[in-house]
Amino acid sequence: MPSATRSQALAIAVLTALLAACGGGGGGSSGDPLLSGNPPPPSSRCEAGPRKAALRSYFDEWYFWHAISPKPNPDNDSTLSEFFQSLRYPGGDASFPADRWSYYGSTAAFEQLFGEGRTLGYGVSVNGVETAGQPDLPLHIRHVEPKSPAALAGLARGDRIRSANGRSAAEIIRSGDFTVLTPSVAGQTLVLSIGRAGDSREVTREVTLLAADFPLVPVTDVQAVTSPKGRRVGYLAVKDMISQAIPPATEAIAGFKAAGVSELVLDLRYNGGGLVSVGRDLASLIAGARGEGRLYAELRYNDRKAAYYNARYAFDNPPQALGLQRVYVLAGERTCSAAEQLANGLRGVMEVVVVGRTSCGKPVGFNPSDDGCGLTYSVVNFESVNALGEGRYFDGLRPQCVATEDFTQPIGAPSEPFLAVALKHLDGGGCVAPATAGRPRVQSVRVQRALADEGERPAMIPR
Repeated sequence: MPSATRSQALAIAVLTALLAACGGGGGGSSGDPLLSGNPPPPSSRCEAGPRKAALRSYFDEWYFWHAISPKPNPDNDSTLSEFFQSLRYPGGDASFPADRWSYYGSTAAFEQLFGEGRTLGYGVSVNGVETAGQPDLPLHIRHVEPKSPAALAGLARGDRIRSANGRSAAEIIRSGDFTVLTPSVAGQTLVLSIGRAGDSREVTREVTLLAADFPLVPVTDVQAVTSPKGRRVGYLAVKDMISQAIPPATEAIAGFKAAGVSELVLDLRYNGGGLVSVGRDLASLIAGARGEGRLYAELRYNDRKAAYYNARYAFDNPPQALGLQRVYVLAGERTCSAAEQLANGLRGVMEVVVVGRTSCGKPVGFNPSDDGCGLTYSVVNFESVNALGEGRYFDGLRPQCVATEDFTQPIGAPSEPFLAVALKHLDGGGCVAPATAGRPRVQSVRVQRALADEGERPAMIPR
């Protein structure tokens, strides 16, 4: 069945199930449109009771772990948030860790991000994961969104945050709470005390940012670099797996092809995922004829839905494709969901050398659904495997070569550790620090919280 038809059928089936759960019937808006995308219902349908009942029904039918998840009674005193959390699979099965990914949030924010390619924020991201539990370490800016308030104020990677809204960097790191960097409304104020390295000493200045909506720049760097031994290497940094990434990525790959690059370094270290189709299109630009017609990813639903809703995404072979034998992927704790799926999909058809740190470990995805009351639910609906049947990398994708970031060096600089390690390896120099043997560590609760508070949006969405 074509993917578009599957998506339409899925939406209809979800709506039908939830109308029945809420006592509705017949066509359209006469029942509760939770997760259906219908216009907002009467106010009573948006109260906690009906929404909790509909959520319970949805989890029973569509949740990937429905058979081993709790079945709480919706007729209790819990809030919607508390009830949602109580529905999530808590762990216990040897094949699966606890569900740490299902969540819900503003429908407007979801549509703004994945539809318009825009977001609300200050545009400044820090090394919160790397400093977790270590308040003596410096809190550096690791990324600035190019069209954000932070960029307009002249902030840059490598700047050191001394305080944010009066809270010292050490206090922020000690608490593990980075939410001060994530505004809730436009116009909210963030006052940063910033240290920047000068000629002989660090100069401190105060910067005031006003939160605003701004367009994301999903492809953050494109370069043709030369390795120490003279090989022409394409470097492509992709931060967001949204549709707006495809035109600049296609242009970049075409430029690499015209320049005769023989290797590609794909930087996904800050890519939390997004749309499956975007990952597939990026992978097709890399693999070319090597992947044409072969499986990029298969999405496998639960036992109640698999026979009808399992979906297969195949590689294309666009004319700009490089058709390389191998690709280097720069990854880390923030490389998640559809970004990991991209690396896993490529390694189903070609050699993939992962450099950096172990990725976040999310081989599962969502069919996000609007409840008609201003919220969109992203509940784990499926797992993803590649052409070799490989998936369930819940401990993350391990690097062949370990690298540690230096946040004072610009992304894309040949001396920046992640890229430098990749260039050395592709020159035949091996790994500076090979990955150690044994089972990779699962992210600690502290690291997971730091990722969430930094505003990461791990997503694998089948469209």
